[in-house]
Amino acid sequence: MLDLVDKAIGLQTSMVRKNIARARQRNPEATPAEVIGTLEKMYVSALASTGAAVGGAAAAPGVGTGISLALSAGEALSSLELSTLYVLSVAEVHGVPLEEIERRRTLVLGILLGESGSKSIGKVAERTGQHWARQLVSAVPTATLKQINKVLGKNFITKYGTKQGIIVLGRAVPFGIGAVIGGAANATVATLAVRAARRAFGPAPESWPEAEPAQP
Repeated sequence: MLDLVDKAIGLQTSMVRKNIARARQRNPEATPAEVIGTLEKMYVSALASTGAAVGGAAAAPGVGTGISLALSAGEALSSLELSTLYVLSVAEVHGVPLEEIERRRTLVLGILLGESGSKSIGKVAERTGQHWARQLVSAVPTATLKQINKVLGKNFITKYGTKQGIIVLGRAVPFGIGAVIGGAANATVATLAVRAARRAFGPAPESWPEAEPAQP
């Protein structure tokens, strides 16, 4: 599970700016808050669609439960990639520096774990307060982040892994019911991640940073 997280982070980091550009496509003059709102809608819609698509495969003629389970297990990586892309994109809009892999891990794991993630981060870092994504990720030393990520990793395997296992089995239900379960379950996971991100980052910046002047 943690290998999947690292793989998702590695694959999606380079896609962040393209994802933000896509969110600004319809309205280049959109404020950071409006862009984050679009990123949220894109994320929830994409995750729900992938869950429904895999769940719907169980109803196809000739597709057995074993194949459905295999498809659904593969979809777990896609879900993590979409979640990672969303989290890192929101961080970029907020101007949170994430050059180090440990900081990206903390951010992704902490937000996907929701309230339990934020509590674990505050406990290990010995700091409390709102908007930990801005206050802790940019300020906590790397050595402390590694300790935080060990705790988050164990919790992630237990809680997120169990949740995904339930969703995987639900998607395998035949007669099209799996499509409903898969889509609804993924939409719920995405909605919870959006709420966690809002708490972690706080209000969006009021404006975009000014472009650096061209060098003579």
